[in-house]
Amino acid sequence: MFRPVSGGPRRACALIALTVLLGLPTAGLARTTPAPAEASGGSNPTGVVRYRLGPGDRLRCSVFRMEGYETVAEVLSDGTVNLPRLGSVAVWGLTINEARQRITAGYARILRRPIVYLDLAEARPVRVSISGEVQRPGLYSIGRGGTNQLSSTGSAVTPAAQISTSGWPTLVDALQKAGGITAYGDLRQITVQRASGGPGSPIRTLQFDFWRVLQAGGPINNPLLYDGDSILVPKADHLSEAELLAVASSTFAPDTISVNVVGEVERPGTQNIKANSPLSLALLSAGGLTRRGSPGNVRLLRLESTGAIKQATVAFDPAARMGSLQNPPLQQGDVVVVDRHGWAKTNDALKSMVEPISPLINAGSLFRLLGL
Repeated sequence: MFRPVSGGPRRACALIALTVLLGLPTAGLARTTPAPAEASGGSNPTGVVRYRLGPGDRLRCSVFRMEGYETVAEVLSDGTVNLPRLGSVAVWGLTINEARQRITAGYARILRRPIVYLDLAEARPVRVSISGEVQRPGLYSIGRGGTNQLSSTGSAVTPAAQISTSGWPTLVDALQKAGGITAYGDLRQITVQRASGGPGSPIRTLQFDFWRVLQAGGPINNPLLYDGDSILVPKADHLSEAELLAVASSTFAPDTISVNVVGEVERPGTQNIKANSPLSLALLSAGGLTRRGSPGNVRLLRLESTGAIKQATVAFDPAARMGSLQNPPLQQGDVVVVDRHGWAKTNDALKSMVEPISPLINAGSLFRLLGL
């Protein structure tokens, strides 16, 4: 009925076509083209890290032409998934294809040449750690859509900047989620540490340069994040005024920060200013110095990540360039204290000395006025 076909590849194609027409399973038939490394579960010559399953993933599994085997199951906290008539299967750290092969091997013990279909019904949130020069370092769980608040604070007057995101989370999304980088963050050497496989596998370190894109434009390598990634923003050795301004106006920096300005200013208190702003902008936001204020005696208090408080005395010069010692950039939570000048301190000291006897002096002046 069928005309025989000679030749290896032609004969294999004919057999596959005949099998499909008769509705028979195709497992075990010869391939005319070798499968790629990812599909066969072999080595990955491109070095791309494939998505690996973990607790929280939801899998859709079925067996070809077998009723009662369809299910949507979640990977449990121990890294296993419960499947019909098979029970628990460990899939933590496996790719989709590797998990399908393991499930197929399990069903092969109770079925004859099973064909298993396995899909990722819902991915787990991406959990990453962010450290270094960011506004809010810590651990973050980032979903496939949401809103990143690019601000350390928000108020009715200066609301926090909101950036909506969708799709798989990227490195830029994570930096925005952490409130943006600080004034001393180095965009040239942002690193991502990533496991090359499942739990306990070797760690790869990837480095990215976002400053080149801000400076010259062009395509950007904004990598997708994987669960368990560790992001580090190092501290820059030196940043020019132009670099500080470029970073402050980009989406890598927060929209606003909060600093406290106290002492001899017109409106002491919390000031919401643009991120990476210099000292001069904070003092101007507080109404400027009073007549008693000393520009040469401004103290800057900053809480370090170690818990220590760093204190520096600044000889403030509003005409100094941004980033200089006389006009340094501020960070979230900084406290600026404007001290009194020498003449004001002398007057206050004399007032304190005279104040206890001022009632007697006033009484003596009253007696003299009355001629007593």
